[in-house]
Amino acid sequence: MSQEPKIAVVAGGTAGIGRAVVSHLLEGGYSVGVLARGKARLDQMAAEYGDRVMCLPCDVGDAAKVSRAASAFTETLGPISVWINCAMLTSFSPFTAMKPDEFDAIVQTTLMGQVNGTRAALSAMEGRGTGRIVNIGSGLGYRSVPYQSAYCAAKHGINGFTSSVRSELIRDGSGITISLVQLPAINTPQFEWARNRLSKKPQPAPPIFQPDVAARAVMRALKKGRREYLVGQSVLKLMFGNMVLPDWLDHKLADDGAEMQKSDTREPRNRPDNLDTPVEDMPARAEGRFGADASDKALILDGDRARKLVFFGGLGVAFLAGLILG
Repeated sequence: MSQEPKIAVVAGGTAGIGRAVVSHLLEGGYSVGVLARGKARLDQMAAEYGDRVMCLPCDVGDAAKVSRAASAFTETLGPISVWINCAMLTSFSPFTAMKPDEFDAIVQTTLMGQVNGTRAALSAMEGRGTGRIVNIGSGLGYRSVPYQSAYCAAKHGINGFTSSVRSELIRDGSGITISLVQLPAINTPQFEWARNRLSKKPQPAPPIFQPDVAARAVMRALKKGRREYLVGQSVLKLMFGNMVLPDWLDHKLADDGAEMQKSDTREPRNRPDNLDTPVEDMPARAEGRFGADASDKALILDGDRARKLVFFGGLGVAFLAGLILG
């Protein structure tokens, strides 16, 4: 009997984390459907990988377009068994400087893109009753930082949305799993093309990790199907620190949060950004310009096991002391 083909879809698959995930999936023998807004990067990936990928331009904030893309992937590639939602937008700006349509655009792509992708994935998978969905979260989904209010709101929303859908799948006895991968600061190109009102070019707040770290966490989620994965010690600090010391973190981030997001490079005004349309003159690459400061190794922990270790394994006092003194 012939083995069913391995078909995956990556939303936001032409840059950053999504681009790294595509590489890992291809190495794992998958055929990959790639969704992104930027046609130039999609064309680059199609030329690089040939018929191993199927690239479709799509704004993931548009539910109807995502649904049509899922149907096209199924018709051309075969039944979808894996769907990863990576697309995002952000703006490094004070909330009061952001107009409503700017805030809405970030939430529409970063949160509703994952909602739309999950809906399309479930529709494609429910007939077989099996599949893996992975949503990309962030430590900022547990502890917000200043000057990324829309992005933080979206990442908090992803946590709530994913947990709700997971409970529904469990109630239905479904074989479909939905996992969250909570990421630290990653060296991606977003810091070159995100909208920015800071005085300096933005940077990932240290410690910084390479996109391959995130991709390895996604691949672990695909293999194991557990509910949540926490990547890097900084995510642990944000999550557990906010649980125990939220007021202290409010004040600490008021003092330090903005500076941690500023590089040493002056921000040229009126440069293009990707909030309204893709920045087309950048290649389809995973890494940004902070590779010299980025690590290719990080802890990747099962979130439920990490909670048990902290609260029932006698590590809570030591952890909190390290958080405060570190």
